[in-house]
Amino acid sequence: VQLQASGGGLVQAGGFLRLSCAASGRTFSNYAIGWCRQAPGKERKFVAAITGDGDRTFYADSVKGRFAISRDNFKDTVYLQMNTLKPEDTAVYYCAADRVLYDILDETKAKAYWGQGTLVTVSS
Repeated sequence: VQLQASGGGLVQAGGFLRLSCAASGRTFSNYAIGWCRQAPGKERKFVAAITGDGDRTFYADSVKGRFAISRDNFKDTVYLQMNTLKPEDTAVYYCAADRVLYDILDETKAKAYWGQGTLVTVSS
């Protein structure tokens, strides 16, 4: 699976962005998709995930209620709608794919595929 993340940019605190993760190469619906982020000088952290069929979603406590993950299996794309952005959301955001959901949820686990990352900068 090849993953292409896009949609990052510069936004003021309180604003919103929508990230996209477009996939190609395999049966998209077989893969759970997750978003992780890495702030400067910090480790990569789990943000959100969605099952292959889109029925279940998962969020880190820090983004719950502000971010929403969704997918369109006809377009082979996963979205991360990010609302009420805060300066601490500033990071490079990566999407990842794996057949095993728990490997997506556990940030210590290796993932089968990663996208290249998209930078989100939230100014105060």
